[in-house]
Amino acid sequence: MTHSIALVDDDQNILTSVTMALEAEGFAVTTYKDGAEALAGLLNAPSDLAVLDIKMPRMDGMELLTRLRKESDMPVIFLTSKDEEVDELLGLRLGADDYIKKPFSQRLLIARIQALLRRNELAEEDAGGQPVDTDQTLEQGNLLLDSARHLCAWKGKPLNLTVTEFLIVRALAQRPGHVKSRDQLIDAAYGDNVYVDDRTIDSHIKRLRKKFRQMDDTFEQIETLYGVGYRYKE
Repeated sequence: MTHSIALVDDDQNILTSVTMALEAEGFAVTTYKDGAEALAGLLNAPSDLAVLDIKMPRMDGMELLTRLRKESDMPVIFLTSKDEEVDELLGLRLGADDYIKKPFSQRLLIARIQALLRRNELAEEDAGGQPVDTDQTLEQGNLLLDSARHLCAWKGKPLNLTVTEFLIVRALAQRPGHVKSRDQLIDAAYGDNVYVDDRTIDSHIKRLRKKFRQMDDTFEQIETLYGVGYRYKE
């Protein structure tokens, strides 16, 4: 099955290069140069997943996502050159599934797209009564992770994590009590040979704690060892 990807960015170089990379992986790509054009196109012919730039003329990515969410729950990945955490948090509250900051690795973007599409397919299988693969699940106390579906639950309640956040939690929870350095978490979440600033991991950890504490204000499983890294409490 060929999946359709909507790529929305006002940078023609990004549209061209990313389209070539996605088509080489077998995706059908539709491109849009601004949010207004994308909104009209996606409402008329929805895609399986959308990759949106945040800063665009006429209609930015935030407004586009807000309008799309009134009609569609398609997975959305934001491309952004902004560093302000408030923009990321706002985007996630509006319903974005993940973030990738410019400049970005096309290999990383493709991996995130594949993970989100797979998550959606498995969610649909669940809705159809398909059995859950228990070999793909990890339980640590109140935490339940389903790796195949990139789904997380805390004390039996589902928690919405981006793909990146999920991979970080899984890397920590697989070996409770063992310290993971920032470099190890970068490798777990982004793969080898992808440059990510250490502060990016710190931002993800901060956001993860906030999400868990919004559900349970006693959450303190992710511990910081200053100058060393992070660990999941035994």
